[in-house]
Amino acid sequence: MPLNCRCLILALTSAFLLVGCAIPQVPSRIVYEDPVNYVRLEEDAGVLAEWPPSHHAHPITIEPGQVREILSGLKVREHRIAMQRWIRGEAELVAAFTDEELAILSARISEALAEAKYNERVTFYLSQPQTLTRRIITTGGLYVQGTELHILLGNWRILYGIPAYGMIYDRRYPMRPTAAKGFDLLFQPSEAVIPVKSSLLDGILANAKDELIIDLTKLDPPDPEVSLIHKVLCGS
Repeated sequence: MPLNCRCLILALTSAFLLVGCAIPQVPSRIVYEDPVNYVRLEEDAGVLAEWPPSHHAHPITIEPGQVREILSGLKVREHRIAMQRWIRGEAELVAAFTDEELAILSARISEALAEAKYNERVTFYLSQPQTLTRRIITTGGLYVQGTELHILLGNWRILYGIPAYGMIYDRRYPMRPTAAKGFDLLFQPSEAVIPVKSSLLDGILANAKDELIIDLTKLDPPDPEVSLIHKVLCGS
């Protein structure tokens, strides 16, 4: 085979491999970004323009202080199956976010919710570099429907290593886990949590309790006149 033909075939093969291995881009808008963290708005594929019940209640105003209070109520616990709980009991509850992470997220998520469209959700990515190729990540996303706040934690303090072939998934897909989830996500006060049904398989894989639905109206203080969330969501 002539040399020029072999070169052409090699070039075409390389091009096809590059296209086949390309990571699809997620349509998004950056709200905040620094070298290791971000908060952004992503298009939610589950929202259909022609079906209003699927629309999110965005844009919406929830003040940074209220966002911080909600995020402070999120707790994480090591996932244990029934046998483990019988032997060792329930694991200790740990705050999902540190004070430093709350400082980053509260104002930026508030800003993102105020800018979000009906078909967008807020996602966040927090990382702590360990080496050039390894970092500890906490990622997730949230959106509001009616008076319900949906929160999903994709990763929580997971040690992520960039693969040798260089494809970096953790920053592109913050709501997807990079490893098997070994935690349950809880919220205090628990009375504000709306129960979500899950399958037996989700329970075995520790995916049953990584998403919460919080009734924002149940977070109101006794005096509705000073309840910002009540005013914003319910129009009173």
